[in-house]
Amino acid sequence: MFKKFTLWFIDLAIWSKDFLSWLNYWAIESPNDSKKKAPKRPKMPPSPLSINQLRFVQEEIAELDEVKQQIETESQPKADRKDFTKNIGYALSLGLKEKEIFFFALMQWLCIGLAYLLWVQMLGWIPDEVWEAAAEDESGAVGFIPGIILILWSFMCVGVVSFPIGILSSCMGVAHFLTKQGRPSTVAACLKISLPNSWSLWLYHWADGWITVKQILERLPKDNDEGVFFKIRRWRRLVKTEALYYAWKVGSAGVLPSIITGNNLIKSGQESIYFVKDNFKEIGKLRLAYSSICWIVGIGAYVGTFLILTFLDEFDVFKAYLLACIPIVASLLIVILILRPIYVITICNLYSDYLISKGRTADLPENPSASVSALVFFAGLCLAIFVVYYFRVQLGLMDLLSTV
Repeated sequence: MFKKFTLWFIDLAIWSKDFLSWLNYWAIESPNDSKKKAPKRPKMPPSPLSINQLRFVQEEIAELDEVKQQIETESQPKADRKDFTKNIGYALSLGLKEKEIFFFALMQWLCIGLAYLLWVQMLGWIPDEVWEAAAEDESGAVGFIPGIILILWSFMCVGVVSFPIGILSSCMGVAHFLTKQGRPSTVAACLKISLPNSWSLWLYHWADGWITVKQILERLPKDNDEGVFFKIRRWRRLVKTEALYYAWKVGSAGVLPSIITGNNLIKSGQESIYFVKDNFKEIGKLRLAYSSICWIVGIGAYVGTFLILTFLDEFDVFKAYLLACIPIVASLLIVILILRPIYVITICNLYSDYLISKGRTADLPENPSASVSALVFFAGLCLAIFVVYYFRVQLGLMDLLSTV
């Protein structure tokens, strides 16, 4: 583990030199200004935690003919939203019967909103002089130290929110399994079954969150390339990364329900591969439909952010990202409170049918003491963030963030 973290920090140092100037360019500078060359596109290093451990899931699914064809033909699969909406019936009926599902979803929404507000605070700690210097520098060397600190802060924010997201997502799935078994589903019962799997749930959602952040950055406008050749190259790169991201999302579809039934992280990854291969067509369509609807909601958030920023008299990075919280959190309310519960419950329902077809049963663990170490580590991470936030001046963090 020490070696993994060492190599990751080296990659992080190489990558972070472009991060601050890139963030500043797309936040402040006009991408339409052809006179100013856009900073080099930064490539985010992978997490040293569970991403590498679960990489085999993505690689295995990427070898399937359907995904390989998508990469080779440089095309994106078409989504039919009916593949998602047809599953609303069961998920909605279960949600109306077991109302704690919407409670878990609402808590997820609050956690993500608070995590975004926490992350954006550091943008306000970086002085305007650093942003301006980074905007004028084309080498990407300016803001090296603040860039490292900012990405470490981002990694910590993703990590700290991944713990409650993992537990709450598991609770939604547990509600389904308890109902299938004819057992009462309550908030306490769902938590009692989910907490023993804290480590696996946390690491999986931390990895998934980091991969998602990386892909979101990949989708945003990058280099100010000119000419047909550069546009084609950009499109090919994006299609390939989207295909690999699709392979990860589809391939890991069974990880959550497998963890719920008591498997560890690696075993859940292996189980997910078998599950997806047996149900690839249905899971693939479901994932595509879910993603396409999320895209529509995301476009609304993008338009809302643009409209809000047009009312700013004087642009400020911190204020811009803080105001962007309004449309982002509003769109997340739709995704987290409505779309995600339907997706999670549908996947768990498919996994239940998969277990039945294999002659197996869903054994739900009930040993909360197994979660103690994960809770202690989570508390330690929260304490570290608290110390950084309230003692940033005493720690010399503000001086480092002011380094040009």
